[in-house]
Amino acid sequence: MKCVIEVEDRGIGIPEDQLSRIFEQFYRIEQKESISGTGLGLTVVKEIIEAHHGSISVISEIGKGSRFTVRLPFHQVSSPQSTVCN
Repeated sequence: MKCVIEVEDRGIGIPEDQLSRIFEQFYRIEQKESISGTGLGLTVVKEIIEAHHGSISVISEIGKGSRFTVRLPFHQVSSPQSTVCN
């Protein structure tokens, strides 16, 4: 069983030819607008998710935005009343 989290924006979008690189350390998409950042955020997110045996994917359309989907294993804890995603 998986815990699925989706985050969507209505931003500038990510060009299709750059989608495969956005999780690389220090990679920043080529953009017309000046948006600050170091190019580390998505790298860190991916590393944390993978450390928890999960995955992250993205779909994006220029001018419409992006949707990131995180999938994490879902485990029952010892107490029958509570569950956690880890």
